Amino acid sequence: MSKQGHIANVQCAEVWCDMTPEFYAEYLVSSSRKKRLLYVMNPNKIQATEFLINHHEKRGDKTIVFSDDVFALQLYARKLGKPFIFGPTSQEERMRVLQQFQMNPEVATIFISKVGDTSIDLPEATCLIQISSHYGSRRQEAQRLGRILRAKRRNDEGFNAFFYSLVSKDTQEMYFSTKRQQFLIDQGYAFKVITDTPSAEQKEGLSFSTRREQEELLAHVLMQSEEKLLAEQNMDDKIGATDDFGDGLNTFTKTVGSMKSLSGADRMAYLSSGPSNTLTAKEKNRNRHKLFKGLHKK
Repeated sequence: MSKQGHIANVQCAEVWCDMTPEFYAEYLVSSSRKKRLLYVMNPNKIQATEFLINHHEKRGDKTIVFSDDVFALQLYARKLGKPFIFGPTSQEERMRVLQQFQMNPEVATIFISKVGDTSIDLPEATCLIQISSHYGSRRQEAQRLGRILRAKRRNDEGFNAFFYSLVSKDTQEMYFSTKRQQFLIDQGYAFKVITDTPSAEQKEGLSFSTRREQEELLAHVLMQSEEKLLAEQNMDDKIGATDDFGDGLNTFTKTVGSMKSLSGADRMAYLSSGPSNTLTAKEKNRNRHKLFKGLHKK
């Protein structure tokens, strides 16, 4: 279908980012929630993201950066000076950001949380960078890949759309990424692994390129309480996009019920009736087979 122009031709790549020594040392002794934040906030991953954004903006691409982690989403976007959308973003702000992304050549990159996994139509997007995802979810991989599969207005010969998944090496993220890769393989997509992150020369001018900046970032990450991080994440999960990407706030509530409630039988009761209810024990015994009468007497 890509050869016929019905969908875009997509190049898929996984970028392996080394953990900095300071971040990895903390990763080894941290709780599960903090481990996740540390491998997402890995300075080398932030630099790889910035490098890819700069590269694709120079190509004239429109780039969407996806992050399931709300703390990382806001820090990345603000550090790189890019607009972002997540759960609490107002409907007016969402539409303004999306319209600018579609129409304004100066707005070539936006950051979106998981609220953009569904119900978002941006055919202008030609590059997708994934910095944080929902563990090993293949469904989410399919949804995000679909953001850039739309046929493009740009029909240069040899033109490709790009799907990058950034992974911190030697962390749990690599295990989850392996499970997500299986979806791409099952769909017939080839992907390559990129281990060559930006060189020392290429890192000049990128964010968190000095040891001091990295140590300050680490201190900032470690200061975040797990309760606050969880509350922010729950807010993003609770407030999502509607069919037209937000005509209000969707809230989802989990309740505990019974099978009786699911079947609509809350106000109903089972009452048996019939001749058997009026028979005495002697009459019941009289109607039994002689074999069972003997057993009953014993």
